[in-house]
Amino acid sequence: MDNPNNTVTLNEENATLHNPGTDTAAENTSGRTFKDFLFRSKHSKLFIWLTALAIILEFIVFKYFYPSAGFIDGDSYVYIETAYGNFSINTYPIGYSKFLRLFSVLTISNTALVAFQYLMIQASSLLLVLTLSYFYKPGKITFVVLYASMVFNPVFLFMANYVSSDALFLSLSLTWFATLIWILHQPNKALIYLHAFLILLAFTVRYNALFYPVIAALAFIISRQSWKMKVIGIVSSMILIAGFMWHTGNQYKRLTGIRQFSPFTGWQMANNALYIYRFVQDEPPPKMPKKFAALDKAVRRYFDTTRNVFVHQQEMFIANTWYMWDPKSPLQRYMNRQFKKDSTATSLKRWASMGPLYNEYGSFLIKKYPLKFAQYFLIPNSLKYYAPPVEFLDTYNMGKDSIAPIGQMWFGFESRKLKMHFKDLKVNVLNFYPILVGVMNVIFVFSLIGFVVLKGFRYNKPLSYGLLLAFGLWVVNCGFSVFASQIALRFQMTPILIFFSFGLLLIDYVWRAAFNKL
Repeated sequence: MDNPNNTVTLNEENATLHNPGTDTAAENTSGRTFKDFLFRSKHSKLFIWLTALAIILEFIVFKYFYPSAGFIDGDSYVYIETAYGNFSINTYPIGYSKFLRLFSVLTISNTALVAFQYLMIQASSLLLVLTLSYFYKPGKITFVVLYASMVFNPVFLFMANYVSSDALFLSLSLTWFATLIWILHQPNKALIYLHAFLILLAFTVRYNALFYPVIAALAFIISRQSWKMKVIGIVSSMILIAGFMWHTGNQYKRLTGIRQFSPFTGWQMANNALYIYRFVQDEPPPKMPKKFAALDKAVRRYFDTTRNVFVHQQEMFIANTWYMWDPKSPLQRYMNRQFKKDSTATSLKRWASMGPLYNEYGSFLIKKYPLKFAQYFLIPNSLKYYAPPVEFLDTYNMGKDSIAPIGQMWFGFESRKLKMHFKDLKVNVLNFYPILVGVMNVIFVFSLIGFVVLKGFRYNKPLSYGLLLAFGLWVVNCGFSVFASQIALRFQMTPILIFFSFGLLLIDYVWRAAFNKL
């Protein structure tokens, strides 16, 4: 990732400024390459070996207590089913299933899969830390805290231990953001191609990456390169994503007769709407199009028969996804009634066929009750975004001691019963994380205020540009997550790690500026 001779960098642009904060950031790239930064220190090789040793020892100890990979009901088995059948579409994005199929060519060992996923997370997180350190040169204490928080992060182990897209998506996302930092400060053609490829991979794994080109566009616009290269960088990733969406839409049209990119969106929209609709059941029903009449009648009948929340405890959930997946939910029941006479329809066809109707129905209800949507969905989801719940990571294998037959077949387990060293499958080591994330969010905001007060945006341009990317990610991710997505710790690890990293960099700047140590 070294800069070609004909490229002007942000650091070089600001190297002439006299403020020491700017000079410190600029010194990072003047006179030494990233390779020099990594290997030319007399202690660097020892540091790298100690890091590798720590990561290996962590994994060995972890696998002693949790010897088998964990499975999420529904998610994990759908990924395996898709990989086994080499399907081009299914309930979830196909990227992780393609990864599983490719990995199975090498080995079917679940331990090898978990190890590879763990190493991917560690490699990408350390790439981010080293990239930030190379360009922004934090103090030694800040660097050690940042580095150790990645190497010894317990969440990485538990995420990697699940047969789920979480680990792959996290590693791709962190690598993508690190690439953006390079594009920001040392752009070149190779990085543009790498960036487009990373975004495509991330998008095939999880559709949350749909907003990544927005953040990337900001990086390309700010970067010091020709407008031709900026446009190529911005448009290339969009073209690749659009191509994948077109291909996926063709597959769903062939299956259901209706062009749509993701039925998941429709189910999510209807699910979110029902979490507000149940609170207006005592009001007269709204006037709605005839195409919603039968569905709305089924939904209102369900809510009318589940008023006793002590009997129907699922109705205590707030801003959840229960209505999407549980067989007892009105959405699932209505789908089954629609295909009652069609025994040939596969589960995927039934599920996908309902996407457009549910999308329109959910949108109608949300537009009809915008204040209720804010009160009963947006505000609770905002609180979850502030302190994401641990969710499935709080138990090993979702609290079960066995797996489904397809999981046993794919990984070649001798038995469906998993090996384990605990009778209690509860995981308590991550209980502190929601509180920690909440505290980190507060620290990030106050350190940002300190950065502004001390005129950091004026005197430390390189860090300011990186901070602009991080803040842009925070705003866009917050909007996407709060309005349209389920919020849980495993889904929010990418922004959490990025905000934490920049929070430490801001604290480091404020501390050194306050004591004239810049």
